[in-house]
Amino acid sequence: MASITIRNLDDTLKERLRVRAARHGRSMEDETREILRLALSEGRHQSNLVDALRRRFADVGGVDLELPMREPMREPPRFKP
Repeated sequence: MASITIRNLDDTLKERLRVRAARHGRSMEDETREILRLALSEGRHQSNLVDALRRRFADVGGVDLELPMREPMREPPRFKP
């Protein structure tokens, strides 16, 4: 397996990573791997916003919204020359 070194990491960013790793019960290294894994796999699974929302709410039976009737367009304003 390959390894990388991240230099010049901001102290506050490192602290946030440490806290996030502790919250998930992982080491900072494991947490970093998970963040990279998720960030780099997003594009493969998400096709568009509608599909993502359907997947998100599929476990609760989905959401059916009643679409309101459209009204005719208003007449555009007329400006005097």
